[in-house]
Amino acid sequence: MFKDTKVFTSFSAPDIGAAKEFYGETLGLDVVETQEGLELHIAGSTPVFVYPSDSYTAPKHTILNFPVDDIDAAVEELNRRGVTMEQYDLPEIKTDEKGIFRDDSEMGPRAIAWFKDPADHVLSVLQLQ
Repeated sequence: MFKDTKVFTSFSAPDIGAAKEFYGETLGLDVVETQEGLELHIAGSTPVFVYPSDSYTAPKHTILNFPVDDIDAAVEELNRRGVTMEQYDLPEIKTDEKGIFRDDSEMGPRAIAWFKDPADHVLSVLQLQ
């Protein structure tokens, strides 16, 4: 039934202008503004749609993951662009001074760092190998 359907994902934001600036200027994604909201064009994937919401509540989970070859370089570039990494000191997740969680186990990404957009959505950069 759905195997030939072109799927897309979406999420809401309380301020479309702030979302457009963050995703377009800060992260450097191609952003197209439509009557209904924003389309984020990310290499190798279908567009992500961001729509306005007057009754917005940020989810607690990560909504977008950006794989990178060099997490240290990606975090440095994000910091240079004004993005602050989240810091975690939990039993299962402890980030370093850069905000990077490094994992030497065989499962999951080798390293991951989380940050938030202006609407408090959690995003990540992750290095798989």
